[in-house]
Amino acid sequence: MSNSERVPVELCKGVNGLDKVVLREVRGSSVEVYLYGGHVTSWKNEHGEELLFVSSKAIFKPPKPIRGGIPICFPQFSNHGPLEPHGFARNRIWSIDADPPPFPTSSSSKAFIDLILKPSEEDLKIWPHSFEFRLRVTLGPGGDLMLTSRIRNTSTDGKPFSFTFAYHTYFSVSDISHLCAVTAYLLLFSEVRVEGLETLDYLDNLQNKERFTEQGDAITFESEVDKIYLSTPTKIAILDHEKKRTFVIRKDGLPDAVVWNPWDKKAKAMADFGDDEYKHMLCVETAAVEKHITLKPGEEWRGRQELSAVPSSYCSGQLDPQRVLQSS
Repeated sequence: MSNSERVPVELCKGVNGLDKVVLREVRGSSVEVYLYGGHVTSWKNEHGEELLFVSSKAIFKPPKPIRGGIPICFPQFSNHGPLEPHGFARNRIWSIDADPPPFPTSSSSKAFIDLILKPSEEDLKIWPHSFEFRLRVTLGPGGDLMLTSRIRNTSTDGKPFSFTFAYHTYFSVSDISHLCAVTAYLLLFSEVRVEGLETLDYLDNLQNKERFTEQGDAITFESEVDKIYLSTPTKIAILDHEKKRTFVIRKDGLPDAVVWNPWDKKAKAMADFGDDEYKHMLCVETAAVEKHITLKPGEEWRGRQELSAVPSSYCSGQLDPQRVLQSS
């Protein structure tokens, strides 16, 4: 099948017979979304290279959430509340929304899918609030991946509800523990670094959510990290020297950013995660965690993230990270 004949949206079966939707763009990029969890599990560029990390030990079997890709954390991020960690949206079966209300941002792309989640009777027992969660996943003409969430309070009892939220994105990276040397200048760079969060305050989940201020000129990795950065810019970059790739994350309605890597000990303790896989993944999650979002009946919240992957090589000086962050 030639690229021009590819169907933009295809519903098919995935691992263990779970329903999934495949989005394809003419140039060859693709995205896979499982109805279980409204969960993006694959994002490939036009060369067929996988840009997201999914563990080789991921369990595609409800009610276990899928380890990797882009889990949706709702209505609770992590253990910041009384519910199961990261809430229940990531282990529910979503429906395809055949007739969504108009989206405020229209896309020229034909490759998109609208999903919807409403609470079941069981959900209402553990979180007694009526809601509609609409998720649009779009694969842009240039291979960019966009996720737009719209959450509405549909209760008739007049009561508001509050929630926290995150797109728990697992990026595929080269060895996060390696250094790259530029011998002519006697400089050492980390293979993988995050730009755009310098000098910001963060809550450290490894130190009882205590508040600190980031000191480095970029975030690099040599041990476990689990930080919630506050009041973050609308654009963040992940630079990967070995893969000569930069991920650019743009976000709207999501003031926080979580940076997470379990490192070796925690990786070994997770049954659905390979012992050494921590080296090849990094979570940078756009989120609303510090301040709860509160919706009155009839009110709607919208949170959006757009991911793009651009060629780069910062060790050779061809890429100025600040330029990536400042460009539109």
